[in-house]
Amino acid sequence: MSVQYSCKKTEVPQAGFKDVLQFTIYDYLMTNEKDYSSFLSILKAGGLDKTLSAYNPNGIDYTLFVPDNKAVEDFIKKDGQFASLDALLKDKEYVKALARYHVVNMGTSSYEFPFGAFSEPTLSGDYLNVNFILAKDTTYYKINNQAPVTKTNIEASNGYIHAIGTMLKPITQNSYGWLKKNPNFSILTGAIEATGMKTIIDVDMKLKDQPLKPFTLLAEPDAVYKKRNINSFQDLANSISPGRTDYTNIANPLNLFVAYHFLDETRFLDDLQGRSTNYNTFADIPLTINGLGLDILINRGKEVFIDNGDSTNYIAIDYDASNEVTQSGAIHFINQILKPQVPSRSIVTFEFYEERELNAYRLKGGSYLIENEELFDYVKWSGAKLYYVKSNDDAERAWSKDYMMIDGDFKISYQIPKIIQGKYNVFLQADAYSAQNALVELFIDGIKLGGLIDLTKGGSSNYPYYSFKVGAIDFKKYASHTIEIKSLIPGRLKWDYIRFEPI
Repeated sequence: MSVQYSCKKTEVPQAGFKDVLQFTIYDYLMTNEKDYSSFLSILKAGGLDKTLSAYNPNGIDYTLFVPDNKAVEDFIKKDGQFASLDALLKDKEYVKALARYHVVNMGTSSYEFPFGAFSEPTLSGDYLNVNFILAKDTTYYKINNQAPVTKTNIEASNGYIHAIGTMLKPITQNSYGWLKKNPNFSILTGAIEATGMKTIIDVDMKLKDQPLKPFTLLAEPDAVYKKRNINSFQDLANSISPGRTDYTNIANPLNLFVAYHFLDETRFLDDLQGRSTNYNTFADIPLTINGLGLDILINRGKEVFIDNGDSTNYIAIDYDASNEVTQSGAIHFINQILKPQVPSRSIVTFEFYEERELNAYRLKGGSYLIENEELFDYVKWSGAKLYYVKSNDDAERAWSKDYMMIDGDFKISYQIPKIIQGKYNVFLQADAYSAQNALVELFIDGIKLGGLIDLTKGGSSNYPYYSFKVGAIDFKKYASHTIEIKSLIPGRLKWDYIRFEPI
């Protein structure tokens, strides 16, 4: 259930039909059959001709990335799996997956492309990602680091068409499989195998009972190790874990080193930009990523690296090569050896980004009733209905223009990610300029923090949100914590964020 906000969008070119409201994505392809006859055959064999001739039943249109005939021909030649287009069309399962892989289950113009993965999957259930390629005298989009976008924003009645110069190859491998097929990452791959990490990450992420969630891998190519005179896995093991060979022991330094390369959620480059914070790793030691500047900097100030007489105090990400998408998440490529570092406390702000179900809502905007609590892993509530609101109104003053809203005699809790031990001041930001708002108490791990919080006072007509300093807390260990808010006088809560500032 949703009530959509209006959103003024940049005008985009249409498909050139006399009445675009009556011409679908499939109609456009048929009108331009001389350029797209091969892919039309794939769509028909894959059973998508009727789908792309109709509206999306979810009401969010489609996006088709369409390769021209030359791109299809090149794909068949280079792939080597099929001798001809006819042979490909006869493989019913493959052609069905191939056709669906090129259609995103939402309409998106290039002005709305993310710098990372689309919030909705393809019709095959996979996620495509977008890279921005900076070339001499030009900038262009590249899908999955495979296919340059050659023509954008052909608008039809049921979505958008973007032409691509290379046919997309469905992603069938996870992050470990990707490393294994790329010999330039043999040293890190050897370390993953020796520490037993392979058994954890080498899984089929599409299995319904798969407990592992998508993650992010920060990977050094062999060239990065070799410039530090580490020319093999054994050199790395001797450097990181001298005198010890119990690599599968989680207390072994090499095991810790490998686990530190995995962030416990998928983070594409656009997710890392615009904030500086700590990210949890498989090593249970967070690393710091600063995305506030032009470059994304890892563990700035933790170690000095000297190359050809020049020194830097951070690890950088290779923008052009990164955002590699696999079944198990994103891979980013780094320019220095990533060693575990003693974490530093920093200001951390939690805005419910851990709930993956909210991602599509964030992109589209609107007010959404959350009807199925089982879809949420970190937010629980009782006593009233819960809504997620993402505003597209420039006048909205909520941080990131979104918030959780509950109205009544309620109780709501939010399990935040792990935070480094130490003392923090705790700030709750919420709407505080309405007589309809509640009087509440806030608890952390079951213990009440501060006094009563009157949500009817503190805000103003120009800025209704107010950051309440709830109190101070001393976390004794690196762990996750549960924030709970209870209403004392029933009313409304527009929960913007919870923030922790080191003391």
